[in-house]
Amino acid sequence: MLEDGDSRAVPVALRTVAEAVGGMGALAKKTGLSRETLYRTLSERGNPRLDTLTAILAAFGIRLTVRLAEKPVARRRVLRAAVA
Repeated sequence: MLEDGDSRAVPVALRTVAEAVGGMGALAKKTGLSRETLYRTLSERGNPRLDTLTAILAAFGIRLTVRLAEKPVARRRVLRAAVA
């Protein structure tokens, strides 16, 4: 999913895994996060914070790692609003 560039698919995929291995209640107990937070974070519109994502992945026994891409990715231009 991440290699395809579809970052929105990550929360939905994690929600599917959570439901398959005991549901949001079980995941809430393992992470210390509320079920409501998990439902919101792992929705199609979810945008998990890094600490939330790390807690969820740890509950699944997964660790997120970063490595250099084999092929450089085109940089996106970041537009910054002028501060008045």
